[in-house]
Amino acid sequence: MKISGFAGFVIILSVLVYACTRVDKLPPTPSIKFTSFQTFDTTDIIGNQERGGRLKFYFEDGDGDVGLNAPANPGDDSTNLFFTMFRITNGIPDSAKADDPLKPSDYRIPFLTQVGQNVVLKGTISVTFLYLSYSVADTIKYDFYMKDRAGHVSNTVSTCEIPVIKDTICKGN
Repeated sequence: MKISGFAGFVIILSVLVYACTRVDKLPPTPSIKFTSFQTFDTTDIIGNQERGGRLKFYFEDGDGDVGLNAPANPGDDSTNLFFTMFRITNGIPDSAKADDPLKPSDYRIPFLTQVGQNVVLKGTISVTFLYLSYSVADTIKYDFYMKDRAGHVSNTVSTCEIPVIKDTICKGN
């Protein structure tokens, strides 16, 4: 079977167009959306029974510069995921004190990169918390945001109210 020059050109052009995927375009400032928070019983590395919590959130970053490498020097900035914890008392949130045993430290999202011409990063990040000291009455919530390598700060989002003592799964909107 013989294919004419024009038909061959159309076939090659069709394959090339099909093979080229659309490049996503998003703003360079990261955007996050709360997905869920789950509390559960767990055991720490030395065998102690503890309560745990797992935060999941979705993120998008248009220039693909999410995450940091481990710091080279002890004093280097190594955090890019920031939390404000609130204690809920009679339905009213109150910012946790600096020495609150449930207050988390900030976290470092590891260096992420995208291969190819589409540098947009999208995905879900999961952060696990351990609650070493808590009471039956402890109900908390978090506000959080992230910062990319260029210093762009995402929107701030909130979790639902979290009763630490109960096994709970709450989902974002």
